[in-house]
Amino acid sequence: MVFSSLLFLFRFLPVVLLIYYVMPKKGRNLVLFVASLFFYAWGEPVYVVLILFSSLVDYTAGRAVAYWKGKGRKKRAMAAVCCSAVINLALLGFFKYGDFFLGIFHSLTGLPVAKLNLPLPIGISFYTFQTMSYTIDVYRGDAKMQKNLITFGAYVSLFPQLIAGPIIRYKDVAEQLDERKETLSLFCRGILRFVIGLGKKVLIANQIGALWQEIAAMESGNLTTATAWLGVLAFTLQIYFDFSGYSDMAIGLGAMFGFEFPENFQYPYESKSITEFWRRWHISLGTWFREYVYIPLGGNRRGVGRQIFNLAVVWFLTGLWHGAYMNFVLWGLYYGVILIVEKFLLKPVLSKIPGWFCHLYTMVLVMIGWALFSWQDMADAGGFFQAMFHVGSMKWADGQSAYLILSNGLLILVAVAGSFSWMKKLWGRYLTPPDTRRRDWGQILFVTGVLIGCVAMLVNSSYNPFLYFRF
Repeated sequence: MVFSSLLFLFRFLPVVLLIYYVMPKKGRNLVLFVASLFFYAWGEPVYVVLILFSSLVDYTAGRAVAYWKGKGRKKRAMAAVCCSAVINLALLGFFKYGDFFLGIFHSLTGLPVAKLNLPLPIGISFYTFQTMSYTIDVYRGDAKMQKNLITFGAYVSLFPQLIAGPIIRYKDVAEQLDERKETLSLFCRGILRFVIGLGKKVLIANQIGALWQEIAAMESGNLTTATAWLGVLAFTLQIYFDFSGYSDMAIGLGAMFGFEFPENFQYPYESKSITEFWRRWHISLGTWFREYVYIPLGGNRRGVGRQIFNLAVVWFLTGLWHGAYMNFVLWGLYYGVILIVEKFLLKPVLSKIPGWFCHLYTMVLVMIGWALFSWQDMADAGGFFQAMFHVGSMKWADGQSAYLILSNGLLILVAVAGSFSWMKKLWGRYLTPPDTRRRDWGQILFVTGVLIGCVAMLVNSSYNPFLYFRF
């Protein structure tokens, strides 16, 4: 079940909201817990056991950490944290990376290896990081131990952000889990934010994603340089509107249930350096790696050499986190190298050259990165890169290139415009005027129009993936 499905929009969500608000406050976490398990089980009933086991492990570990810290036995408290981390990473490694490591073993030894071929539990990368943050936060004293198992289970399995984030650290919502205020104002803001995300996903990401799928399906020998770059541009826009749209929907759903989740995107395609890009893109993932990997490794406190090593480790793990394929590892290392070069060599240069050139430099590197990210088969990736950089007998352009550009030009212009913050300013000017009545009616008309458009698209279209579900 996905947020941009008619089943979710008109059956699951209305029923859950009704039950939630009819239930007394003390029972609302139970409603969220049960509804979240049902949501997860709809697609993968077997793997509900996995998320329940992970929740139980970290709940127990959190209680052990708090108990031993209270006794002044920090080593035993740390042992509980380590136990939690080992179990969580072992589960993630087995289900997500088992075949990846078996393939490496086969390549190194030549020995025959039977692959596991296990389906990837949806959202395992996200909820694994969330549960790990809980025990670490309790150990550090950043959050109190959660005594109520149902409340903790609701945190781990919370359906608004379970599948594709944002990654919610326990300390960010600890107080909200125990006591939150559901208000009409917050609920209405949640509806508005959800519909904006739905529009991003259905009206833009799905449509421009179809263009990318068409180009990606072409034989590499038939690709021109113009077509290849058009495909990369389409994927660049698709993954932004797909993922930021999901995050908007998650934040909006959270608000409907009284939660205030942190932002996950801040118009990353406006960035003027790769460093800035990664401060704006998937903010919750970057924050997690900084707090739980980079800083514990020593951050920038142990000299230049150690800082470079720490950055390399973080970006290797960032790439690997996205998937058990070599292209993701290379993608992570690609950004690691660029960020290291920017930090120690290019920073003074970028501060002196015109902003438009910095923006162009950033977007070219980002698009090259997305091209690498999009191809799991390295042979296919090689052919596509040859077309991108006009290697061999590739043509610069042809009639098909012109047709694809002209037939999708308006969609691309809308998507490009929507990825910049001036659209938000326009929104503030025309849809949130000072006059309360005009503002309310403007937002009602906007929500209604976008919702009708999305429903019409969903009824007539079979292409409705969420790209980050596979991670």
